[in-house]
Amino acid sequence: MASQADAGRKPRDDEIDVFGVTHQGLVRQVNQDHFLLGSLRKQLQVLQTSLPGGPGAVGSADERVAFLAMVADGVGGGPRGEAASQLALSAITQYVTNSAECYYTTDARDESFLKNLEEGARRVHADVLTRAEQDRELRGMATTLTLWLGVWPRVYLLQVGDSRCYLYRNGKLTQLSHDQTMAQELIDQGALTRTEAGRTPWANVLSSSIGGGQSAPVVTRVTNEWGSVWLLCSDGLTKHVSDERIAARLREMTSAREACEALVQDALDGGGTDNVTVIVGRPFRKEPV
Repeated sequence: MASQADAGRKPRDDEIDVFGVTHQGLVRQVNQDHFLLGSLRKQLQVLQTSLPGGPGAVGSADERVAFLAMVADGVGGGPRGEAASQLALSAITQYVTNSAECYYTTDARDESFLKNLEEGARRVHADVLTRAEQDRELRGMATTLTLWLGVWPRVYLLQVGDSRCYLYRNGKLTQLSHDQTMAQELIDQGALTRTEAGRTPWANVLSSSIGGGQSAPVVTRVTNEWGSVWLLCSDGLTKHVSDERIAARLREMTSAREACEALVQDALDGGGTDNVTVIVGRPFRKEPV
């Protein structure tokens, strides 16, 4: 049994079990989703990503300060959605890297930390708008952005759009993000039930996005702890896979990779009508060294 001190300690690098998968799906001709996993030290060390260039060690061997996971689901049709999601992840990664010093020194009570993440999303939104204005072929591009930043034992969640973040803890699955769609707004207003909303065209219309007509980034702060399992995904998963099925996969998982691959296959078996991206991560205790 772990000691009280060991129970509260930060996971070592080899105790972070995390993996990401993105799939084009069975209908779409282009995968407009992108994801990124990274370890933040003095700079960001990209561990896995669907962005061009792949992983790269750009940090030092210093102690890990934070862990980063992101999903972006592009909209706009053709190459525009893919360009938007790629640009958003690249830009926010650069912003996080350049702002790394504040992550080393921030206090959980310091609201400026939350505002920094909001500001980062707003800058990325402006970058996407500028790029679209410069290139006629990219006009109308937009993307979701869901960013998970772990500074043990705190987690900061930045969301724009409807890519989701779930927490599975103590046998319960909780959706921490709040869909920024027209359908969800109607649900919030009491005009539609959740069942009705799922059958309307509004379910796929974003009320907030990076590069769209309106961007309303939301940053929340929650607590991480041993035994937590985190999942980030694009709506290509949740269109076909129920929360109950997601919970079962996370409850039965043997590894983050196994859970990701099983959930993507569930989405494909359910129809695979959209691109699907899944990230699963958890602190996984090993014997003390």
